[in-house]
Amino acid sequence: MKDEHKIIRQVYAAKEDMAEADALIRTYMPFIRAETARWLKRPPAEGQDDELSIAMIAFHEAVRGYSRTKGAFFKYAAMLIRSRLIDYHRREERHRGSLSLDEPEGESGETLGEKLSEDRDHSEELAVREAARAEIAELTRQMQAFGVGLEDVAENCPRQQRTLAACQKAISFARENPELLEEFLRTKRIPISRLAAGAGVEKKTLERHRAYMAALLLIYTNGYEIIRGHLYQVMKGVAGK
Repeated sequence: MKDEHKIIRQVYAAKEDMAEADALIRTYMPFIRAETARWLKRPPAEGQDDELSIAMIAFHEAVRGYSRTKGAFFKYAAMLIRSRLIDYHRREERHRGSLSLDEPEGESGETLGEKLSEDRDHSEELAVREAARAEIAELTRQMQAFGVGLEDVAENCPRQQRTLAACQKAISFARENPELLEEFLRTKRIPISRLAAGAGVEKKTLERHRAYMAALLLIYTNGYEIIRGHLYQVMKGVAGK
């Protein structure tokens, strides 16, 4: 816990001081290299692999965009590094495809376009799946500390459009008032009364959906981008029903 507080202090200092940011990147280059190696499936070669530079930029972006409400800094930084590497490879593949899509390569005579069509979706799908599994595992672990399981959330989801809208208004109010999210993380208790009053919804509506609210608050405080996108689609389906 002491080390965690030290890292957070370093990150907040680096937000305001470029020299501190540079020092932080130098200190945690082993972490940046490890995340790059995890993506490449091999150690990155400095000066040769652009991915290492992309990861360093993403780490700096994580420093600039981090807040305590997003959970552990290194989990947030790792997620951002993976996301930026995925984006980089998508751009590179589109660029290569426009230059030499029909050029045969190697003894097989297979074109680059054929290789990309086979490899692109597969590699991206694996990357997204890996990131999604990591998000779900971390969310499940965090929810346990709040006495909530995934089954509880599934059973506790709002089934009516009006109830769903009320819960979403309360979540939006919490996101606009970070002190509520920080209180929630610190006390592990949902500030139901303040959320209801601030969002202009009935307190009993939120109380009936505590498990759902707890999960949503955790998701919106820890940068679970993939889960948020999936949850949005699921909730659209619930609202339609």
